Amino acid sequence: MRKISNAFVLRQGGFSMRSAEIRQKFLDFFESQGHHKVPSSPLVPAQDPTLLFTNAGMVQFKDVFLGKEARSYRRAVTVQKCMRAGGKHNDLDQVGKTARHQTFFEMLGNFSFGDYFKRDAIGFAWTFLTEVLRIDPQVLWITVFETDEEAYQLWQEVAGVSPERIVRMGEKDNFWSMGDTGPCGPSSEIFVDRGAQYACGDQCGLGLCECDRIQEIWNLVFMQYDRDSTGTLTPLPRPSIDTGMGLERIAAYLQGVESNFETDLLRPLISAIEALSGIVYDPGPRGMPFRVIADHIRAITFLLAEGVSFSNSDRGYVMRRILRRAVRFGRLLNFQEPFLHKLVPVVEDVMGSAYPEVLVGSALIQQSIHEEEKRFRLTLESGMKVLGDKLDAIAPGEELRGEEAFLLYDTFGFPLDLTLDAAEERNIRVDQAGFDQAMAAQKERARNARSRHQDAQNLPQHGLTEFVGYERTELESQPIDSLYIGNDPVTRLMSGESGWLWVPSTPFYPEGGGQVGDCGTITGPEGIFRVEDVVKVHGAVWHYGTVTQGTVTKGDAVSLAVDREARDDARRNHTGTHLLHAALRAVLGTGVHQTGSLVAPDRLRFDFSYPQPLSADQVEQIEDLVNGWILKNIPVQTRVMAKEEALQEGALAFFGDKYGEVVRVVTVLGASQELCGGTHCSATGQLGLFAITEESSVGTGSRRIEAVTGRNAVGWARLLRRSVEDIGDQLHVAPQNLSAKIGEILQNSKTLEGRLLDLERQIRFEQGVDLAEQAITYDGLRLVVAEATTESLDALREVLDGAKSRAQGVILAANHGERASLVVYLGKDLVARGLDARILVKSLAAYIDGGGGGRADLAQAGGKNPQGIPLLLAEARRQVSEKLVAAG
Repeated sequence: MRKISNAFVLRQGGFSMRSAEIRQKFLDFFESQGHHKVPSSPLVPAQDPTLLFTNAGMVQFKDVFLGKEARSYRRAVTVQKCMRAGGKHNDLDQVGKTARHQTFFEMLGNFSFGDYFKRDAIGFAWTFLTEVLRIDPQVLWITVFETDEEAYQLWQEVAGVSPERIVRMGEKDNFWSMGDTGPCGPSSEIFVDRGAQYACGDQCGLGLCECDRIQEIWNLVFMQYDRDSTGTLTPLPRPSIDTGMGLERIAAYLQGVESNFETDLLRPLISAIEALSGIVYDPGPRGMPFRVIADHIRAITFLLAEGVSFSNSDRGYVMRRILRRAVRFGRLLNFQEPFLHKLVPVVEDVMGSAYPEVLVGSALIQQSIHEEEKRFRLTLESGMKVLGDKLDAIAPGEELRGEEAFLLYDTFGFPLDLTLDAAEERNIRVDQAGFDQAMAAQKERARNARSRHQDAQNLPQHGLTEFVGYERTELESQPIDSLYIGNDPVTRLMSGESGWLWVPSTPFYPEGGGQVGDCGTITGPEGIFRVEDVVKVHGAVWHYGTVTQGTVTKGDAVSLAVDREARDDARRNHTGTHLLHAALRAVLGTGVHQTGSLVAPDRLRFDFSYPQPLSADQVEQIEDLVNGWILKNIPVQTRVMAKEEALQEGALAFFGDKYGEVVRVVTVLGASQELCGGTHCSATGQLGLFAITEESSVGTGSRRIEAVTGRNAVGWARLLRRSVEDIGDQLHVAPQNLSAKIGEILQNSKTLEGRLLDLERQIRFEQGVDLAEQAITYDGLRLVVAEATTESLDALREVLDGAKSRAQGVILAANHGERASLVVYLGKDLVARGLDARILVKSLAAYIDGGGGGRADLAQAGGKNPQGIPLLLAEARRQVSEKLVAAG
């Protein structure tokens, strides 16, 4: 730990550099040092179930560091868009409170995959900071891992840093690991001293405080060990480098501003919020709402641009939380109407040149945000009402149960902090521990909802499988190398047993790109294994199925046969999916993003970002486009090429899918071009027919189309034809006249239903009139106390209307099966004599185990004990008689 001397602070006042220039200088410098420039990967990590979002530059290289993937280069440089909201790395609640926390940010990073190590990493970092960015070396401080003597010496030798400015730190601060086991190593961090004016006191310094004077700007990770399950560290044969520097932080320093939010990356958004709200930004605590909104609208815009939709699970739920937090802070700036969508153009102006994806579909992004904010404002209103009712039932000084607070949060989306604020105003405590327990229980339920494919991830790493399924659907003489039941290795599977099977080569397509795995049979000398599912885990293709005859044994030479009919159906549907996507973009606009898909033999399903239902005309336009391409019988071309070349040609790649440097491109000339590893037709004519069977919502801002092709489309058309013919036969009308006939029937039905309702109301009214004949007269006032026959409380009130037309007071009860109802009506003469319907209901409702309320002249109650009605009526007669006698 080291106390900072003010003598070292020689800040270059007035020096400024725009963020775009910093970004470009970083890329140019490392390219000049032999690094391959790699584009930012999506915020949605490709096929990595351990992460909600890409939270660091190394995420896209994770398999390279783990030795599961090879690249054509050994040095890389990136500017990576990152999100830290949800999961292990979650800065959401800190955003706005500090000068440096953000949900969305950019990470500058350089990487070595077994090429250079500590000496060059330190040299590159120092040269870039002091020579390219021209930062005074005297304001830079270094930390190293406490036992990393090599790094300690190299900083002095390579960079000329004096020992007084190198601080040794422990494992918590300066040792990095990818997980509990696997690659790990010491790290070295570079800090900048912003000046004495930011000091928190006399003891300000690295390792001594957490104030904003000394800020980390770059972290160099020296990945040199492999940690096993016992904690033992073994040196890696090819040590690697992973570094990360936050663009916003280094920009804040170089631009001479107080915080990340005053850089040219975020200040334009704050200025826009000032203009919209009419309130001037305060860089202190009162400016927190501005900072929250500026950060959050960037995160939301980028996530929507990648096709994430608002939902109640996973990434969509995190995005929904981010938007709701921004709206809540907007209320503090007096935003009473939706406003966030108005900030999207500012995000585009600032970030669009570096990330063109935010420019595509701008109108759809703004519409999605506007609709979501409108819905949340309605949620706030309804949530406040429900919360108010719950708090009304709690005395000051008492506690709102944690389960109740969680119900508000889970069902109504009502934030806990608003619940806390409302409860505090009434001097009511909230059981936050109970809330946390309910939240933890929900997360545990979600974790337990595991699929077979998630279980497959626990199978041991295996050799790569050769996939030959593009060329053939059958393969002979493959030896069974491995058999598993669950995660346990076995040597044999008996008849009726299910498990996993691995062979070196296979024609079976493993699930991927939305296409389901093939089914079929694997036949050995002594048994038949029916393949039900196929998955790919780290390059190994595993076949899941059941032995239907005899036994299959490890080492058996087997023949593999894909179900050809099912494969052909899947091929038609996969090509149909590509054509559907192209048609959607043509009809709805290029802002439409694929958010999910399913390609199965019997149907295809396509999820896409769009904020509203499709009209019948739009659905027909889409069908017409796809069927037009089918009729042209356009060849479907597949090519293997470099990913960068494919993207330059205009091929579509999808967020969430993982691509290597070499990709497979599926092209339908004049219609579609996508990166895809699935199986396809050789020409569009093989689809035969395309029909949309359903269009529906799958969450806010996301739609789903289900469709069929080929023989399934023919079957769908036949089903519709038979249905129309059957209905026509029953109604004795030709198919072309069905619509008019059904409209006529519905109108007649509506008229008859209205007459029936009127008749039922009249019958209930007459029942009340009849009950009035049983009225008891007290001093000239007629009072009805009786049991009515009705099916609901609403119906009982209609009986009441009949009875009170003939009496000055009515007390009616009714048995509804498992429930009971009570209504009390008192005319003005009875109220004048001291009777109160509210008091009567409160005492009488106890006989039916219920409760209720109302006015002095009219009150009602409900209960769950119909058997108590006779006692209730007897007690009603007694109370009324006593009151009237006493009043008389």
